[in-house]
Amino acid sequence: MGASIDPTMVDQMGPLRSFLVRMGLASTSDHSSVVAITLFVTLLCACIVIGHLLEENRWMSESITALIIGLCTGVIVLLFSQGKSSHIMLFSEELFFIYLLPPIIFNAGFQVKKKQFFRNFITIMLFGAVGTFISFSIVSAGAMLLFKKFDIGPFEIGDYLAIGTIFSATDSVCTLQILSQDETPLLYSLVFGEGVVNDATSIVLFNAVHNFDLTHIDGSTALQLFGNFVYLFLTSTALGIGAGLLSAYIIKALYFGRHSTDREVAIMILMSYLSYMLAELFYLSGILTVFFCGIVMSHYTWHNVTESSRITTKHAFATMSFIAETFIFLYVGMDALDIEKWKMAKRSPGTSVGLSGVLLGLILVGRAAFVFPLSFLSNCLKRTPNSRIGFRQQFVIWWAGLMRGAVSMALAYNQFTRSGLTKLPENAIMITSTISVVLFSTVVFGMITKPLIRLLLPQSSKPGQDNTSDPSSPKGLHIPLLGNGEAVDIDGCHVRRPSSLRMLLQAPSFTVHYYWRKFDDAYMRPMFGGRGFVPFVPSSPAGAGNGDAWAR
Repeated sequence: MGASIDPTMVDQMGPLRSFLVRMGLASTSDHSSVVAITLFVTLLCACIVIGHLLEENRWMSESITALIIGLCTGVIVLLFSQGKSSHIMLFSEELFFIYLLPPIIFNAGFQVKKKQFFRNFITIMLFGAVGTFISFSIVSAGAMLLFKKFDIGPFEIGDYLAIGTIFSATDSVCTLQILSQDETPLLYSLVFGEGVVNDATSIVLFNAVHNFDLTHIDGSTALQLFGNFVYLFLTSTALGIGAGLLSAYIIKALYFGRHSTDREVAIMILMSYLSYMLAELFYLSGILTVFFCGIVMSHYTWHNVTESSRITTKHAFATMSFIAETFIFLYVGMDALDIEKWKMAKRSPGTSVGLSGVLLGLILVGRAAFVFPLSFLSNCLKRTPNSRIGFRQQFVIWWAGLMRGAVSMALAYNQFTRSGLTKLPENAIMITSTISVVLFSTVVFGMITKPLIRLLLPQSSKPGQDNTSDPSSPKGLHIPLLGNGEAVDIDGCHVRRPSSLRMLLQAPSFTVHYYWRKFDDAYMRPMFGGRGFVPFVPSSPAGAGNGDAWAR
């Protein structure tokens, strides 16, 4: 499990190794692993420094920077290895799914603005679950129809369905680095939420394709696939919520902060990772589990620890997520120049370009086929005009989901390689096509994203705009806490709360939030703590006021 040293780096990189020995960076003994890890950590540091210097660049993002540095590094390694390898370390899907993905998804749930996420939950589920099924169907059917013209090899029905899941997995990291929760709360919530649910749905579909007998597909098989998805979604979510509540109860009951804040931080990190591993152990969706564990921990557990632990965990989770994201994009850049895979493909450059173009076209069509119709359906379900998704926002959502990244790479390796190695030409060309799509979509689409958002949504760059009247603004969420018929002035706006029945018909999300708050205050917080709970630590300044100040 985990990263392994590329075997070609040991046997075939004589010039690079001798150079490192002469420079004093390696000894004549076998220190290949130390050399590889040292070089990779150096590259990670370079990505952080260069990304910081390009912070204000309108075209670049940290993900694109890491990709480009990976490409440049791959070229250098190729030169020193005399064209035999472009890798410092060998990619492993276990490395991705067990070590790199959990901190990214957990931090996403831990940092998300929960009110904004759950009030758009129906739209997020439409995009992330229903939309992924639509995209999966279109990409699979298109690949089955068009790949025959390229004569790339014998593919079975399972391979085509796997291709549909691989290229339905979005990667919104680049866009989320540009969007702001404060400036574009609705867009950020939709793009972010869809990305998490989409990744979980794609992986569940991918596993289902492998587990079901696809030689005889009928209505019962499709119904089993859907039932399996619903089961995995509900059980994975329940496991994540349970792990989060357990961590909150343990910390609240035992008061770790009396003796050591390190124990508080350690139990939060380990419990979150334990939830992910339990989900993998029971063949559930680790993504959904650790995501909802992060949400619950941010709502209860985080408020039960001391103030110093709050600061530590908030930045520790964000740092681990950032390093994992940079690691992934850096390696994808180096993997794009893997000569062995390109040689194994045994196809002309025109065939590879044509196949990649077809896949990009299917991605464009598949995403458009659900973003605009489902946005229309979502708008029909919303009563207030300000909560509806405008056409420009729909276009940004469509564009944000065109990028493919680490999940697509990991699924492609899982389907078409064995231990990171490719033996068949048809499998090799699918790996190289996936790499091409990931590179093109991330670099080209990613570079255009920031100027596109500034062009289509110029109001998002204006600081200090008043979002009081926008239901997607956190200020608007104070309205459901009023009693029937009561009124309040919010930043000069006189707002009156309608009757319960009328409120339920016109603003169901407000109503659910209102009754959830009553239930949470009456039953959940007395048992599990949360905002307003004061940890029993005499020397700690943490308290209700601090909890409110740190609330997200």
